[in-house]
Formats: sequence, C-alpha cells, structure tokens
Amino acid sequence: MDISCVLEYLRYKIFARHSRGHGIHSPFVFRLVSEVFRNKNKPDIVSSIEKTRKRMLADTRSIKVTDLGAGSGKMKSSVRKVSDIARYSSVPPKYGKLLASMASAYGRPAILEFGTSLGISAMYMAASCPGTELITMEGCPETSGIAAENFSLSGLNNITLLTGSFDELLPGIKSKGVSPGMVFIDGNHRREPLLNYFSQVADISGPDTVVIIDDIHITKEMSEAWREIKRHEKVSLSVDIFRMGMVFFRKGMPRYDYIIRY
Repeated sequence: MDISCVLEYLRYKIFARHSRGHGIHSPFVFRLVSEVFRNKNKPDIVSSIEKTRKRMLADTRSIKVTDLGAGSGKMKSSVRKVSDIARYSSVPPKYGKLLASMASAYGRPAILEFGTSLGISAMYMAASCPGTELITMEGCPETSGIAAENFSLSGLNNITLLTGSFDELLPGIKSKGVSPGMVFIDGNHRREPLLNYFSQVADISGPDTVVIIDDIHITKEMSEAWREIKRHEKVSLSVDIFRMGMVFFRKGMPRYDYIIRY
C-alpha cells in the first residue's frame, strides 16, 4: 500500500465526524449524512445487481484490457480474468449502495460516469434513478462489451454506454448540452487528467450538481489532485469519506471541507 495512503487513512480516522451526523453544524451536510448516506436501497435493486457481480466473479474469461489511465495497482498484466476485474475494479457493495442513494437524491436531470468497468456502479445509479439518462464512458472496448452485456441482461433502458477515451468523448457530451445532476469519476487515476476532467465537468454543471471522485487517497498523486479540486472556485463544500470525495457547487453556503466517517 502507498505510504501516503496509510497517512491519509490515519488522518481520516482522527478527524472524521460521526456517521450519524452528530457534531455537523451545516443543515445541508447533516441531511446528506443522516438521510442520504443512511437511506435504505430497494432490496430488489441490490439483489439484482449483486447477482450480476456474483456472475462476474465466477466468469472464467480472459480479456485484453486497454488501460488509458494509470492502470491497475493489483492487476499488472494487460490480459486479465473477468473475475479479477470484478474483484478488484468494480465498486464494492457498500459504495454501490451509496452511489444508488446519491443518484436517487441528486441524479436528475442526468448522470455522467467516467469509467464503466463491468457496469456495476452504473447499474446501481441507473436503477435508483429510472427516469434519468445515465451516460457512462469506458476506454477499453472489451470491458465495455461485457458491461453492455450486463446492461442488456439487467433490463435497464436508461444507460447510454460510450466507448473511447474521455478526451475524445467529452466534447460530444458537452456539445449536446448535457448538464448533469451527478457525476461519478472513476477512471484515469492521475493528477493532471483528473484535474482536466473535473474542470470540464465544472463548466457544464449547475449549482445543484454533485461530483463524486473515487480513490481520492489511493496514491499521493490522487490526494494532491483532491486537494486542488477542493480549492476550485466553483466548489462551495466538500465531503471526504476516505475512499470517495464529493464536491458541491451550491451557492450561499459557508465554504467548508468535511471529513465524514462512512
């Protein structure tokens, strides 16, 4: 494990506020933690998606993965088993459920995802916000193909899957006038690309948009990017739950950075 990740985790454990919202003075953040974070997902949604995960964990196929970002810290070879991708790259159930709750609360009028992988996170968000289009981008054609299979089998019809580099796909999304209510960035774990994508997302986002970034403390580089993102001129408040970071653009709020136990 990266030593910077260990230090960030110790800092998180020391400074994190209570998971039930105790000691949080902002009414908005208190509601976020006590209501949205603790919202119970529909059992049928969770069951259906976790069945897909179980199927992927048992999938013996090997595919050639095209890494357009920093690559995987646990899977070094470009030829990887689908089961390993499901085990190491897909969002865990705990955080899939959180994404579902966030999508239900903030996902309208559209959700944008950077990094589809096998589609687990996209399915959690899309299933919890059925009237909203979810646009998800994946750089690896073979991984994207498996995600497309999972979306088709799930019966979800509000997911638009785009395959290609984020740099190639983003201009087309922006030209269509997409203004997302929620953005999930889980791809290309490098400082400069992340800052670039966040800047473009900030340009098309409204005051009610929430941007969620995965793996914010996985490396020193990602922690540095997270600190810069928190200082962006449009950001009104940030929430750090260690694995993920959330930023809001809401006006009229006192500027503050929260660390919340989750």
